[in-house]
Amino acid sequence: MEKLKRVVVTGLGALTPIGNNVEEYWNSLIAGKSGAGPITHFDATPFKTRFACEVKGFDASLLIPRQELRKMDRYSQYAIAVAEECMVDSKLNLATEDTRRIGVVWGTGIGGIETFEEEIISYAKNPEMPRFSPFFITKMIANMASGAISIRYGLRGTSFTTVSACTSSNHAIGEAYNTIRLGKANVILAGGSEASVTHSALGGFSSMKAISERNDSPETASRPFDVSRDGFVIGEGGAALMLEELDHALARGAKIYAELVGYGSASDAYHITASHPDGDGAVQAMQEAMDEAGIKPSQVNYINAHGTSTPVGDISECKAISRVFAETLPTVVVGSTKSMTGHMLGGAGAAEAIAAILAIKNDIIPPTINLTELDPKIDSAIVFSRGKAISKQVEVAMNNTFGFGGHIGVTLFKKFKG
Repeated sequence: MEKLKRVVVTGLGALTPIGNNVEEYWNSLIAGKSGAGPITHFDATPFKTRFACEVKGFDASLLIPRQELRKMDRYSQYAIAVAEECMVDSKLNLATEDTRRIGVVWGTGIGGIETFEEEIISYAKNPEMPRFSPFFITKMIANMASGAISIRYGLRGTSFTTVSACTSSNHAIGEAYNTIRLGKANVILAGGSEASVTHSALGGFSSMKAISERNDSPETASRPFDVSRDGFVIGEGGAALMLEELDHALARGAKIYAELVGYGSASDAYHITASHPDGDGAVQAMQEAMDEAGIKPSQVNYINAHGTSTPVGDISECKAISRVFAETLPTVVVGSTKSMTGHMLGGAGAAEAIAAILAIKNDIIPPTINLTELDPKIDSAIVFSRGKAISKQVEVAMNNTFGFGGHIGVTLFKKFKG
């Protein structure tokens, strides 16, 4: 069997509640900026939770012709925005590339929920004379963002969508990685996007007691690992990574941010929303990613935790980290960038992968804001990036994501040294 290919990251794109491009996003992370505030997309007054981490000041018409915009849900618009930044950043010349070997693997947890909501509300107002947009289905279905990216750039390689709740875009990165490693593609644009600050998403998450109700102080509501946390904060946006086979990247003189060296995927097989109380699935996926990379726990310097700020999930993940890194806990720093971005759901894994990659590139670990008093149920031996960014040499960074249904995805990045 032919030796597996090596995979590197040659481009990045981000659209988040704390920055509309990679540079803004990273600078806001390091500064510990919160993206939370009162909801502006609609009137949230009747809801128990009236705030979220929204994308701000984004004008899709600057990137997408207006006749095309009407055919796209916001989650697809976000996908195009980050794909464009990533494509430009990678300096990939499509005119000289075999586009049959360039693909798109995109993640989303919900897809076009805003479109679905609007069309059903419209129908309910006049069921006697049903009128649906001819673009209803194509705006709503979860695979359309990957299709839109492929069409925009003429990418004829593998193109599909991973849908695994909050693990979706980390799974997309992992599956793209495997495709390149097997020699089935030279380059894959991988990532995810979500536009779930909507009436139904807010109401649904609220009714299941999953989100924070700290309306008097939205900027402190996302507080992973803190004893007073009361749920996650809904976020939105997207992020993209250009994954490329190493020799292909070197041949075209591409800049290389980091190497993707491991991917672990597992299931808790435990509960529809709650993670396993002892973190069994997380342990399995973290170990699998390290085994694949030939990396020992002592070599991992930073873990971008799933860290959503839910009472159950944070404890479960920390138990898993304590188990996997039992002998080397003091050498690894754990942090959650969701404390600033909120939970971008299907887009979270890709946005947090960028945070891990830039931590490697810059040897800086983003802070975990709002962590003022550690939950006593969490292992006090874990070193958290509390309050401020940490300057630390980062050779290896791990990115954890967990989704409703027990879905778990872990990606492992390493400083590229040739």
